[in-house]
Amino acid sequence: MLGVVRKKMLGQSLLKIRPAVSMLRSYSSAAKQMTVRDALNSALDEEMSADQKVFLMGEEVGEYQGAYKISKGLLEKYGPERVLDTPITEAGFAGIAVGAAYHGLKPVVEFMTFNFSMQAIDHIINSAAKSNYMSAGQMSVPIVFRGPNGAAAGVGAQHSQCYAAWYASCPGLKVLTPYSSEDARGLLKAAIRDPDPVVFLENELLYGESFSVSDEVLDSSFCLPIGKAKIERVGRDVTITAFSKMVGHALKAAEILEKDGIDAEVINLRSIRPLDRSTINASVRKTNRLITVEEGFPQHGVGAEICASVVEESFAYLDAPVERIAGADVPMPYAANLERLAVPQVEDIVRAVKRACYRSVPLAAAA
Repeated sequence: MLGVVRKKMLGQSLLKIRPAVSMLRSYSSAAKQMTVRDALNSALDEEMSADQKVFLMGEEVGEYQGAYKISKGLLEKYGPERVLDTPITEAGFAGIAVGAAYHGLKPVVEFMTFNFSMQAIDHIINSAAKSNYMSAGQMSVPIVFRGPNGAAAGVGAQHSQCYAAWYASCPGLKVLTPYSSEDARGLLKAAIRDPDPVVFLENELLYGESFSVSDEVLDSSFCLPIGKAKIERVGRDVTITAFSKMVGHALKAAEILEKDGIDAEVINLRSIRPLDRSTINASVRKTNRLITVEEGFPQHGVGAEICASVVEESFAYLDAPVERIAGADVPMPYAANLERLAVPQVEDIVRAVKRACYRSVPLAAAA
């Protein structure tokens, strides 16, 4: 009898405890907000703390704490030997960094904008990218070249180019393009840990954007695989591929399209080289339609490579012509109204999807 009473009392106690435990679990797993800027900063901090070989160098990364405050607090924590302010000479400090990587260090080179990486492109391509192959695998080059890529706002043609297709065409490089805070944190950690040279293309306009991150993402061991895309939104009618800032545009377009009964699947590429062709083709074989979106120039672009891959591997599954949405084939205008016309907008994606789904006048007919 005493045992029965104890069981009843224990059961009543558990009923009281379970809601509290449930609330605790939901609280601990609740997503937190983090800006892309803070995600990059925390990834750098944790990797520098975990590995003494990792160091940061670039213009204004130290005393000024970064032109975009990505390196805030790192000089104070790690000192001038591991956070190095450089002169305005990309060719010089990129070459120094590649030499350091040859000797087993792990440099993270910040370009104030990737447009300036053109000054250092000989070191990036001919020194960093090719050394492993030319040494028959005897020499690894663990180096990261990172900084803002693509259009910002009102900075003209010489500061607005997207270099994703440029660098992705070169064997020996890995090219990553984060969109969210999860991407920025997980991919930068992966890039720093990778034994090969990585070009890490950020976006200036995303630095201040906040995204939800889980406790898993905030864990110091968190790392994303290089070469794996993420399906941001599952859909059945059309596949939209995008990277960097254009992922946000694609997701907004998908919300608009949903009101018209079109269910779009949005793929965040994350990695341009290697490209996750299997995820892209699997999606197209399900939706039977493809729209690619990028900020860069249309000719020889990332979208062109994706379209070629789908035509080669999944042509029989297509129910409509593939279509590319890209930046205008002109140098970036300075005037704000022309700049907007030169960069893909949400409405451009919506119109392209409707054409693919035969919901509007075809592009050729409209012209």
